Amino acid sequence: MANYSGTPPNLSLSILFLVLSSLTGDATAVYSIDVNYGTLGNNLPPPAQVATFIKQRTIIDKVKIFDTNPDILRAFANTGIAITVTVGNGDIPQLANLPAARNWVATKITPFYPQTKINRIAVGNEIMATADKNLIIHMVPAMKSLHAALRLAGIMDIQVSTPHSLGILSISEPPSLGQFRRGYDRVIFSPMLQFLRETKAPFMVNPYPYFGFTAKTLNYALFKPNRGKYDKFTRITYTNMFDAQLDAVYSAMKKLGYGDVDIVVGETGWPSLGDANQPDVNIQNAISYNGNLIKHVNSGKGTPLMPNRSFETFIFALFNENLKPGPTPERNFGLFQPDFTPVYDSGVMRGQMRGRRRRRRRGAPAGKVWCVPKAEASDEALQANINYVCGTGVDCKLIQPGGNCFDPNTIRSHASYVMNAYYQTAGRHSFNCDFSHTAVLTTTDPSHGTCQYIS
Repeated sequence: MANYSGTPPNLSLSILFLVLSSLTGDATAVYSIDVNYGTLGNNLPPPAQVATFIKQRTIIDKVKIFDTNPDILRAFANTGIAITVTVGNGDIPQLANLPAARNWVATKITPFYPQTKINRIAVGNEIMATADKNLIIHMVPAMKSLHAALRLAGIMDIQVSTPHSLGILSISEPPSLGQFRRGYDRVIFSPMLQFLRETKAPFMVNPYPYFGFTAKTLNYALFKPNRGKYDKFTRITYTNMFDAQLDAVYSAMKKLGYGDVDIVVGETGWPSLGDANQPDVNIQNAISYNGNLIKHVNSGKGTPLMPNRSFETFIFALFNENLKPGPTPERNFGLFQPDFTPVYDSGVMRGQMRGRRRRRRRGAPAGKVWCVPKAEASDEALQANINYVCGTGVDCKLIQPGGNCFDPNTIRSHASYVMNAYYQTAGRHSFNCDFSHTAVLTTTDPSHGTCQYIS
């Protein structure tokens, strides 16, 4: 994880995130979340359970891991979820040689691809922050060798990049003066950016307003109303630190002539629990940062120096990881506890996207439609659906004793009501009426007596 002292990170990084997909016709924007899946814990669920949970219960569609764990890669096979894998820092020098890179691709990628949708290789993690000159001088050659090895293996759709902390900048304020560290700008970053341009791969950075805020700039870091910071050279007032950090990176890239290269946010986030001397590290601020970040990135507004540009963004992190060293926040960046319980309502669970405008997807049945159980669905599966829906915040009072939909007092009847309530409030998308293949859409109103189904 990035910090501002140049110290190597102790964390597995980032929750990934959010691409705003604009659909044509009467369909609406669909939000997705990208997340970093770290494994520094002794209580984490097995990868197969994680893949099933992400696929069935969340809107996450891109995952970044910090190695090439074969169990994880096998678990995500045939899920359609895109995976970014990471080359270990220590492997970089040898991978600068094409034969070694070809062997790495043959053992780490081809056994799983394309069943597992590997779409990017991150060559190391924040290599510049390690100050290891052997790693630094071999980083770009390793990127080029891996790209060549992929092409020789007939793989054309996997990008190669490497993520950076903001320690790569010698100047970051004001944003218009942003520039790379002297000595590395022409020797490392120019050839790297040229490679990224030629291969249409992104420049990956890990901006963390969390590491840069003070008591006076807390609202500025959290996207809350604030006085902003004025850049006298562009006459732009920045209202959030995230934009300022990205624009500082863009300014550095533009100074070298590579302002056209895409930027991907490899990590960003806010911990939900801090130590006793960290009153601003709490659930409320984690909700504020990640929630406002999602809205901001999905708005399509871009940043002041990069208007109308969208940024693929990975939030850190999927789980709280109890074996991470360092202070308390390091172990509390997760969106979920190891038992899949949400740490807070981050909006990534299906049905949690409250207040976001949606319309019917193209291809959905016309007119009023309801979601009901399939005839062959078992009571056990339907009870699990009831438990899930009522746990997402859907109002289940009507199926409780005395409620209008309590009778008939059967699991199937109760499940029918709450499954439809979930489908209607979650956005009326077909995937909101799936429930592990136990539900079906119908144009026949299932309302009965005083029990009126939502439509």
